[in-house]
Formats: sequence, structure tokens, C-alpha cells
Amino acid sequence: MQAHNSDQAAGIRRMSLPQPVRVFAVASGKGGVGKTNVAVNLGVALAQQGRATALLDADMGLANVDILLGLHPRHNLSHVIDGMLTLDEILVDGPAGLKIVPAASGLQRMAELSAAEQAGLIRAFSELRVPLEVLIVDTAAGISGPVVNFARACQEVVVVVCDEPASLADAYAFIKLLSRDYRLFRFQILCNQVRTASQGRMLYEKLYRVTERYLDVSLNYFGAVPKDEAVSKSVQIQQPVLSAFPSSPAALALKSLARKVEQWPVANTPSGQLEFFVERMIHYSAEEWA
Repeated sequence: MQAHNSDQAAGIRRMSLPQPVRVFAVASGKGGVGKTNVAVNLGVALAQQGRATALLDADMGLANVDILLGLHPRHNLSHVIDGMLTLDEILVDGPAGLKIVPAASGLQRMAELSAAEQAGLIRAFSELRVPLEVLIVDTAAGISGPVVNFARACQEVVVVVCDEPASLADAYAFIKLLSRDYRLFRFQILCNQVRTASQGRMLYEKLYRVTERYLDVSLNYFGAVPKDEAVSKSVQIQQPVLSAFPSSPAALALKSLARKVEQWPVANTPSGQLEFFVERMIHYSAEEWA
């Protein structure tokens, strides 16, 4: 009887623990490579595959996610920080059930949070009533402190590149900075706007060769998204390409990439929980502005 009660108690404890959440950043060394479009469509694809997915717009200056989806959120993360609203109350419904966390204005605000505000924000994520399996963090372009902080707080970092010398050079600089100064050594490389699958692989190989020679990092070829007129059309009508043109080459490629995301390991440690993601994000922000 005692063993039965012990098993039952263990089962209750397991049920009360929050589910581990995949948290990954979508970043790029430079702007103009289609990073936010990739983040949005990966989110939609994962939601279409039945995964409870949210997209955090972490570009505090431009908030491009809203524009791409034609959304006009009245509230954002700053209202949660100020204790005015809960995280559930600011979530915006996107296509296919994707949840959007609108950007807070001014990232320096994150570094200036009082201890009570920090605890409140962490609690807001831990008390989120909407079930979540995946959180995608769409960072700003470039290698600024805020971008680095978000990347450090995530379990995986997807670096989006295209076939331009500046894109490769800036992606290399981004990876070098994160590995040398912040001990991040694993990166997923996504080649965007490629003409052929082989061009995507060749683009990855270019970046791989130079990082292998000069850096101690592990690059994984995440995949490629073809250059597709359907993407431009979907941007004009403010819809994800997966919704507007689900059979287009770009949409099919993004669906395939979303299936690969599902194969990534899920952290079964505290770092797999959303509140720990927020805790690290605040910690690194405070370091940056100290």
C-alpha cells in the first residue's frame, strides 16, 4: 500500500511540473535576409503540425512580426512588466493558432527592471495558462547586445544567411562573437532565398569551412528555403506564405524545416522551462548594461 501511495505521489508531482518547452532564436548577422519571414512561417508550420507554438517578437525597435501578419496589438510585453496585464492577456492570435507575444518598446527597459519586476515577469511566464510546446524568439538583425542576450538565453540558435558576401561575413562575425565571448558553440544554419538545393548546401559549406578553420564551433545544416515569388506576394498581402500559398516551393521547404525542429532534443532540465528562459534573458540584459 505504501509503495502504491509513493507511486501515486510521484505521478502527481510529474503532472504538476510544467512541460519542457523548446525555445530557439532565429537570428541573422545582417538585415534583409528574410529572418522574420522565416521565424513567422516556421511558427505557423509548427502550429499546423499540432504543436502549441508562440512567437516572441524580440525586435524591440521595428516589431516586424506585426507588420508581416497585418496585426495591430494594443498591448505588449511592457504591460506585463508594469504589472498591468498578464502574459495571457497580451497574446495575439496568429494564423493556424500561432500565438504572438508583441514586442516591448525599448530593450534597455529590460535591463532596468527592479527585483520585483523581474520576479513578476518570470512568474508571468511560469503561470502562462496557454499550453506551450515551442517558443520561437525572433531577434533583431545584427550583433547588438540585446540580440546576443536573447540568443544566449535560448536552447538553439538558427542563423539565417543568404548568398551575399555581406550576409556570410556578418553571420561569421555573429557566430565568432557568441562562441568567443559567450561560449555558445552550436548553431543551426538556414540558407534562405537560394536558387537550388545545391546552392543552399554550397552556401553552408562556405560558412562551415571558414568557421572550422578559425573557430571552435559546431555548425549544423538546418536546410534551405528557395527564392520564391510566392513569398513576396504573401508579404504584400500580410499573410504567411504557408497560409496564402501552401503548395509553393518556399512553403513546402518551411514545412520540412518545421518537422526537423521537432527532432531537436527537448531540455528536461529547468532550463527547458519558459521562466528560466526569461530569467537568463533578464540576467544577460543586466550584464550588458552594467
